[in-house]
Amino acid sequence: MAGRITITPVQVAELLVEDGRMPVLVHLIDHPDGRVLVDTGMTETHPAVADMDPLLTPLDAQDLDLATIDLVVNTHLHFDHCGGNHLFAGRPVHVQRQELDDALHLADYTIREWVEAPGVRYVPVDGELELLPGVRLLPAPGHTRGSQVVVVQQEGRTSVIAGDTAVTFGDLDEPRTEGQRLIRALDPDEVWLAHARDPWRPVSRREE
Repeated sequence: MAGRITITPVQVAELLVEDGRMPVLVHLIDHPDGRVLVDTGMTETHPAVADMDPLLTPLDAQDLDLATIDLVVNTHLHFDHCGGNHLFAGRPVHVQRQELDDALHLADYTIREWVEAPGVRYVPVDGELELLPGVRLLPAPGHTRGSQVVVVQQEGRTSVIAGDTAVTFGDLDEPRTEGQRLIRALDPDEVWLAHARDPWRPVSRREE
């Protein structure tokens, strides 16, 4: 495979939570064979999340050519991860089949009209899938039953884009869920989280 794979975090929102304001990030994978966007954030507010006082910097208001995105991955379908799916109508959006079923049928799970936005074309995934050479999807239950992570491997290094499988660094320092334990079993060099600007790294690599 010619060329390197890079991962770029893009902040799309901030939400008010108990401890203050929490960033919401999506992640852009530049791959020699295409550009992959992991999660899509939010593009508008909604009464269901008004108490979180969203401050938005949506993808379509940033210096990013959305037409260059070839593939989209939803780690899961909570509102702050799928609210920009409509920006990519017609392009394949890969999500675990369990996650899509839950988002469409369980009450109070997400903002369903954002999941069902016109033109959004889901590709249901059953388990592990190689998306591109060196980039694969792995189911990682815990945050939701259908959560998945994106694993990027090149030149002996492993990076993981975790969505909310881990929300804080502590979730990976002391993993509790199946998904968190799966991430640690991969022995990753770095793990990108949806609500942290910098990646988590194992203790042995934090001083590198």
